Order: sequence, then structure tokens, then C-alpha cells
Amino acid sequence: MTFSFFWLQIPELREDIRVPDYCSVGKSEHVEMNAWFGPAATLTPAHYDPKHNLLAQVFGTKFVRLYTPIMGRKCLVPHEEGSLLFNTSQVDMEDPLVLAKHPQLLNLPYVDILLTPGTLLYIPPQWWHMVKSLSPSFSVSFWFE
Repeated sequence: MTFSFFWLQIPELREDIRVPDYCSVGKSEHVEMNAWFGPAATLTPAHYDPKHNLLAQVFGTKFVRLYTPIMGRKCLVPHEEGSLLFNTSQVDMEDPLVLAKHPQLLNLPYVDILLTPGTLLYIPPQWWHMVKSLSPSFSVSFWFE
């Protein structure tokens, strides 16, 4: 099991986090954990992760929007393959003119989810998602293969 740099900075916190049993259904026992602290209005642009992701909301509330892999690649204008941000959309979803600038988003299907304390969300590999904190919040991602 590997831990993000955060766990090295605050090892006491790592002792309070247990890896969910769901992570053991993968091909590997290797689980990456990342902690996400932030104030209200923190926005993670639409992107996808290459691994299975269990996102656990510890406190605060977050809004998550999910898009399928095919539709996300087709409509969310990812950065060029080979670039550092190849898995991240160039579309600013917070722009009030986003639909005028990107009319392909008008019929793009999505699922909206509200994460509250104690909620665990499974995000499959390659599924596009954007995340916005609606309040100060803390969550933990468990990435596994």
C-alpha cells in the first residue's frame, strides 16, 4: 500500500483511515490513498482516473458530476494525448457561457451526486468526473486496480 505525501506529513491521520474492503476485489493488493482538504467552492475540473476510485466523504458536502468514458472523450475537449493533463477537460464548467462556447455539451448525458459525510462513491476507471466542494470538506480517495 502506498500513501500520498500527505500521509507522511500527518501520519497520525493515516492511523484513523481504514481501506474499505471493496478495494480487495481488484487484481492487486496495492491501494493508493489521497486526502482532499479544501474550503467551499474548491473545484476539480472534469477529468478521469486510470484506476478504480472509491471516494469517501468524511466531512462537508461535495457535488460530483459523472460522464461516461466515450461521451466524455468525445465532448469534454481533453488536453492532447501525451501532455501532462491528457486526462483533464479543457472546458471551464463554471463559465456562464459554457454552453454557448461548447454546444456539444447540451445533450451530453451525466449523473449528479451529492456526497455527504459517510458517503462512499465508486467511480470506475476512465469515467469523467468533476467535483466541487459545497462547504469546507475532507474526503479520501482509494485508487486500486
